[in-house]
Amino acid sequence: MIGIDPEVMVHRLQVDLDHQPVKQKRRKFAPERNKVINEEIQKLFDIGSVREVKYPDWLANVVVVKKKNGKWRVCIDFTDLNKACPKDSFPLPHIDMLVDATAGHELLSFMDAYSRYNQILMHPDDQEKTTFVTERGIFCYKVIPFGLKNAGATYQRLVNKMFAKMLGSTMEVYIDDMLVKSLVAQ
Repeated sequence: MIGIDPEVMVHRLQVDLDHQPVKQKRRKFAPERNKVINEEIQKLFDIGSVREVKYPDWLANVVVVKKKNGKWRVCIDFTDLNKACPKDSFPLPHIDMLVDATAGHELLSFMDAYSRYNQILMHPDDQEKTTFVTERGIFCYKVIPFGLKNAGATYQRLVNKMFAKMLGSTMEVYIDDMLVKSLVAQ
């Protein structure tokens, strides 16, 4: 995936300068979970979503959660960083209004954006604030990671900008869920 041009959209954190950076103490994991973490980080490194870091101010832990399908999801504990960032009040659409906007349309096509947030780069000044620790090293995100505050608002701002001429008439969008609609089936 090529991603979104930084001239169009990047994600800024706007960390409150009154908050001191937090370095979480590294957690220990069982060998099975370390293997899952290492595989995920290597995948992210290979595709260019993360990079190595030295001497970070912020440092978060990896969290491994078992999904319903039995597979593991690797997340980062951004609790401290999220607390230091103000809420982005960019309005997300009201679901009931989006549903009402489809009334009377004969043809509806639903789409889910692939790799949603990972298509938007973190602003270079904010990348190292997303730093996390593993047994293999210290890394930060070059793209918006899962679990980061205001990621949904940034993504909604992007899709509103991209589809401005179509929203409300032939298209409805809620973050990464998109609906193309037509009054008549062709």
